Amino acid sequence: MAFALAWVVTLPLWLGDGLSSSLAGVLVPLMMFTPTVAALVVVFFIEKPEHKARALGLVPLKPVGRLIGYLAIALVLPIALCLLALVVGALIGLYPADFVRFAGFQQITEMQLAEAGIPELPVPIGVLVAAQFVNVVIAALFINIVPALGEEIGWRGWLLPKLLRFGPWPAILIAGSIWGLWHAPVILLGHNYPGTPGWLALLAMVGFSTIMGGILGWLRLRGGSVWPAALAHSSLNAAGTLFVVFVAEDGVFDPLHANITGWSGWIIPAILLVLIVVLGKFTPFTPNGRPTDSPPRPSTIDSMNSRDTA
Repeated sequence: MAFALAWVVTLPLWLGDGLSSSLAGVLVPLMMFTPTVAALVVVFFIEKPEHKARALGLVPLKPVGRLIGYLAIALVLPIALCLLALVVGALIGLYPADFVRFAGFQQITEMQLAEAGIPELPVPIGVLVAAQFVNVVIAALFINIVPALGEEIGWRGWLLPKLLRFGPWPAILIAGSIWGLWHAPVILLGHNYPGTPGWLALLAMVGFSTIMGGILGWLRLRGGSVWPAALAHSSLNAAGTLFVVFVAEDGVFDPLHANITGWSGWIIPAILLVLIVVLGKFTPFTPNGRPTDSPPRPSTIDSMNSRDTA
């Protein structure tokens, strides 16, 4: 249902001017709500559990201290991973970086100001760099969070607990593949990987979604609800644009190879994900407040989706 709705929502883009269409700014965010729509239909009309909010991952919201802690991690971790992706890309030679003078960012900003009739930078470039980080936090907390939640209720809120009965790695791989392939309507139009053949771009999106989806899944399970995953998704979408701040003057790169979307940007998140699974941390937060030490059995997953202890 989520896949079908995604294609229906983006059909005007396929029949029109693609991502350059004036409708893209509305339809692409609207597409992000299709997993939640599908999950709502399943929960309310097919499964009909007693506690629907728990089945969707909206509760529990306590212990409050634990939730706040994972929300803080969810905000900061994606920003750190996006920055590390740029460092790794620069070390490998795939991302032309300027981490000191921000010459590329200054060049881009001056061009934009010139188009607006402003002859020079109104403030030092360092101030503008700091402002970009403030913008990322604001976007993560207040702008991107709603469409991110539109995806996360479906993928991490409802789907992930259903897959945990197969074990951590199968759950991560299946959920990541589904999430990645769901992006097909916009990836095949050039989103995230412009200039890359469609099949390769979609394959890259599956790889990215599997690794980052695993990180989001860990936040959902350990945080006890979908809210940390949603905030992390929102933060990831906002921080993914930081490559503009650190690019070298006249620098160009292929997003298939660099930034958090490229394979070099997956290295650090992949190492983190392996550590999470190996250390037994990819397990749900139990209602009694103690994390489990092994993959839950089906009965445990069923109880997660049927008991409301919020």
